[in-house]
Amino acid sequence: MRINITSVFVDDQAKALAFYTDVLGFQKKHDVPVGGARWLTVVSPEHPEGTELLLEPDGHPAVKPYKDALVADGIPAASFAVDDVQAEHRRLTALGVRFTQDPLTMGPVTTAVLDDTCGNLIQLTQAE
Repeated sequence: MRINITSVFVDDQAKALAFYTDVLGFQKKHDVPVGGARWLTVVSPEHPEGTELLLEPDGHPAVKPYKDALVADGIPAASFAVDDVQAEHRRLTALGVRFTQDPLTMGPVTTAVLDDTCGNLIQLTQAE
């Protein structure tokens, strides 16, 4: 068994696609119209056949309160592994990304948390 697809709820799929590809560096994998939304996934360019991230529309009534509560409590909706959190923090900050937590080392892990502009906090993690 393996994880094939995971998702983050986004308030605007086009904006999310631009952020996750143009800023974070993921690649679009699938973009299929589904009614008024899209089945829209991105993947790591390092693992194009790996786990897909679905940019899921947040139209369900339960989603907004859920997302708002996570953000209010500083809880990331997803975590992405990076080789160097400090370098990613510098790169993304230069691109205008807002971080809610600057790089912080906690034992064998360094993390940082960013705002994805689509209603989510995303954690970057570097294992030592």
